[in-house]
Amino acid sequence: MSRAVFAFSRDLRLSDHAGLAAASRHGEVVPVHVIDPVSAARLRRSPRRAAYYCAAVRALDAELRERGSSLIVRRGNPGQALRALARAVGAGVVGWSCGYDAKSIRRDRDMQSTLEEAGLRALPVHDASAVPPEDAAASHSRGDGYRAFVPYYARWRTLIPVDDVGSASFAALELASEPLPIPEEFGSQAGTDEAVGAAPARAKLAAFLAAPVLQYGAARNVPAAGETSHLSAALSFGTIAAREVVRASCVRAGDPFLLVEERTSLKLYLRALALRDFFLQLAWYNESLAEEPLQAKMRGFTFARTHPHLDAWRSGRTGYPLIDAGVRELRATGWMHPRVRAIAASFLCFDLGVDWRVGRDEWDHYLTEDDPALAAGNWQWVAGVGADLAAYPRIYNPLKQARRFDPSGHYVRRWIPELADLPDAALLESEAARQERQLRLPLFGRTSYPAPVVEHESVARAFLERYAREVRAPA
Repeated sequence: MSRAVFAFSRDLRLSDHAGLAAASRHGEVVPVHVIDPVSAARLRRSPRRAAYYCAAVRALDAELRERGSSLIVRRGNPGQALRALARAVGAGVVGWSCGYDAKSIRRDRDMQSTLEEAGLRALPVHDASAVPPEDAAASHSRGDGYRAFVPYYARWRTLIPVDDVGSASFAALELASEPLPIPEEFGSQAGTDEAVGAAPARAKLAAFLAAPVLQYGAARNVPAAGETSHLSAALSFGTIAAREVVRASCVRAGDPFLLVEERTSLKLYLRALALRDFFLQLAWYNESLAEEPLQAKMRGFTFARTHPHLDAWRSGRTGYPLIDAGVRELRATGWMHPRVRAIAASFLCFDLGVDWRVGRDEWDHYLTEDDPALAAGNWQWVAGVGADLAAYPRIYNPLKQARRFDPSGHYVRRWIPELADLPDAALLESEAARQERQLRLPLFGRTSYPAPVVEHESVARAFLERYAREVRAPA
């Protein structure tokens, strides 16, 4: 019987799996997971990520055992490991899902060369995005992907997947495997409090689409207004397919009994999924995205690598409650509300003038999700060096954002207990107004919440003046 090896990576599920379906067309599938140096290094950066990943691999192995197979684990150079395994099982094809960040792209390229030099057919397949980058780019004038989201989204909406990509049959082989990964292998003693795997991810999606998604229009901006999907980790490790999330959301949006506001919320959620695909295709066509600004005009604009108040930003002690609440949420849970992410990132880049790569690498220590391509795209967007084509950087005023999106202080009080007993006004005032209240509201002090580390209006104005001189000035 003909066989194909399939190497799981950030696609740890069996259902609605494009790469697995492609491999199965070449025979029985031999499932393998190779723990390579690139992946291991990323897992060592975040204890929560390592714990989540190990749980996802265990869940995949359990799924395979229910199908009469099991996951073969190897460690080391992926090309060499897969070449040896293919020869051992008599397979002529080796498939895997494409990576999108620069290190994964280079690893995949090396792996393909090793396999093809050995006379094996390499079968890389796009699986992480709902719409493969090359499908969207087919209508682009240059065929090299979109750099602006609006035209990409118009194209993406015409390509929303409608059918499951199929399933696979697995070979039942008595083949020696190395042990499944455990968190301690990556220097982590952490466990994960949530259920991990394909079934829990699908249950989370179903629960979200049942009701919370109908308030997504508010929840995506207002941290205390409701739930977002919290599927970022599941999507990044592939325990659920982005295609399935998109399809299920489209079905939900087709409910004729939805109110206008509810239908709008679903459209906004689908737009967020399209933005995820947009950043993946951006990284696919721009391999230098991890380190080099997408905008050529910003490559000579220097951000600082440090700042006297950088540690205050890292620890959630900037004196701006909404920013500090977000950072503390991240450090405590491995996740941060999307609106607060943008505000906290903006503060680092524009109020402190610190390089976006410093922020990306800092958050990488705490995030559970494992999406370096998305991280680069999002950070560049916020820093005004990436795909956002606005004439000037969008600098968020943290106090105005708090007044608009956390006016009652529910989110701030949850994550900053030292402010829990203060009235709303004390959380939303400017530094000058706070100082006027100092005698009545002891907000600041050596053992209490700190004063703002910078005055937002003045530092933001100074940044924009510098930007106008160095970037916007006529040649």
